Amino acid sequence: MPVSTPSAPQKSASTAELPAAPPPSARTIAAAVILLALLAAAIWSIIDLRINIASLADSASNAVDFAERVFPLDFPPLGELLGLVATTLAIVTLATALSVVLSLPVAIFAASNTTTGRMSRGTARVLIVVARAIPDLILAIIFFRIFGLGALPGILALGIHSVGMVAKLYADAIESLDNGPLEAIRAAGGSRLQQITVGIIPPLMPQLIATALHRFDINLRTSVVLGYVGVGGLGLEMADAMRTLNYPRGMALALFVLVLCIVVELLSGAIRSAIMAGATTRRSGGLAGALDRISSGWFTGGRRAQTTRPTGPGALVPPWTAERVRRFAFVAAIAIVLALAFLGSGLTWRDTFTGLAQVGPTVGLFFPPGGVDLLTMLLRELLITVEIALAATLLGAILALPIGILAARNVVSNRAVQTTFRVLIVLVRGIPELILAIIFVVVTGLGSVAGTLALAIGAIGLLSKLVADSLEETDTRVQDALRASGATGPQVFVAATLRQAAPAFVAHLMYLLDVNVRSATLLGIVGAGGIGFYLLNASRVMQFDVVTTIVLMILAVVLIIEGLAIFVRKALS
Repeated sequence: MPVSTPSAPQKSASTAELPAAPPPSARTIAAAVILLALLAAAIWSIIDLRINIASLADSASNAVDFAERVFPLDFPPLGELLGLVATTLAIVTLATALSVVLSLPVAIFAASNTTTGRMSRGTARVLIVVARAIPDLILAIIFFRIFGLGALPGILALGIHSVGMVAKLYADAIESLDNGPLEAIRAAGGSRLQQITVGIIPPLMPQLIATALHRFDINLRTSVVLGYVGVGGLGLEMADAMRTLNYPRGMALALFVLVLCIVVELLSGAIRSAIMAGATTRRSGGLAGALDRISSGWFTGGRRAQTTRPTGPGALVPPWTAERVRRFAFVAAIAIVLALAFLGSGLTWRDTFTGLAQVGPTVGLFFPPGGVDLLTMLLRELLITVEIALAATLLGAILALPIGILAARNVVSNRAVQTTFRVLIVLVRGIPELILAIIFVVVTGLGSVAGTLALAIGAIGLLSKLVADSLEETDTRVQDALRASGATGPQVFVAATLRQAAPAFVAHLMYLLDVNVRSATLLGIVGAGGIGFYLLNASRVMQFDVVTTIVLMILAVVLIIEGLAIFVRKALS
């Protein structure tokens, strides 16, 4: 009887049919190498800057001494305080309006569905990158030389720098619009102006207003920084107080700035949420509905029922319907706000035109770049600036990631925990990083440690919110499937939620590094280390050729980091 030998175990059909995981692409490997190199550089930066527990513990006595010198707080008289607030809000309002006016045409040229010419689109994209790369502090220094003291340099600096963010968001929004109405207008023989005013602006209105409100928040915090180079309002008053070591007055103003930033952010955030919710659902109730009714559909881009209007040769002027009255009143209200802001800022047309006549001679002071004998020192300080940004990004991530996770509604079921960490994020977001840097300079002394700690804590406000939003945007069906199979909460989080959000986390960290490089430059003006201190000193002693050299160095670093960030995001998307 033949003896059968045991055969090798056969794979099941389902297992045999499973495709092998594709090997990582060269771009993915390169992105991983870049991230590991940045991590190693960040760790080395923390060591080189001597940021450790022992040095922080040694500064504890300085913190106690600083607290004793600050209290009791010394608030200015109410009338003076309200005047400072009015000046600050006027500058920020005009700067934000200027950024919208400049950004919209740039965005139209940068969007692929509104501009077919590659040269025009490429030029617009370059303008967006350059506007974002040049810190507003540098723009303010240049404009102060052209226009002198006053609100105009601050308005121009904030407005032009804002184009880098606002125009990019507008261009992305234009590219995501439904092209049907635009193509219909084009097919009917509509001009380019008609295509823009009818096919782009109305559906884009929610994004226009929401982005402007978001930029208003950012410009309000930045105006405090520009106070150190002469921009009026709360920032200038606080800078004067801190320079004279009047800590009770300076920290009282800082506290007021914090409260003002938080109030403005909560208010604008509520309006933004209402606008976007109304644009998506077209609801007629709540805040979105109220704004929609007041603006006759402008806030949410809603379409109102058209009133029957007479036609014919005698009906050239549309009747004053209730809808037209509301729309007119809405536009008039915006015009009144801008007019009040213009009056509150103290701008005069005469000073503006006088400054424009000096543009040519003033620009000549900045070229050609100079300071060759200072190049070694400037490169060393630039390296310190990059170290501060790298160290702050790593420390900020360590602080912000757990806070963002605990603030995500689909990760933590306890509403009290969610609310607590959401409030913490809002509070930290409301603190201008310059205020944190001033405090740390007093506590830890002049140098890079103060700037690093200020940016690391500031990362909680930015990165934690981005992390929480990314976690909440993950596909909950995957998480529900794992729960149904018996997985525990931590297993669901690691295997489903965190895995889906990981690419977004990497993108957020690269964005934070990009922001920290610019911020590290700005914080140098208060002695928080880096090249910003030398930039401010060069402008004060009117070595404008050295200012140009520093600007070009900063611009090169920012563009390199932005290029790496774009490459990593595309490789991991």
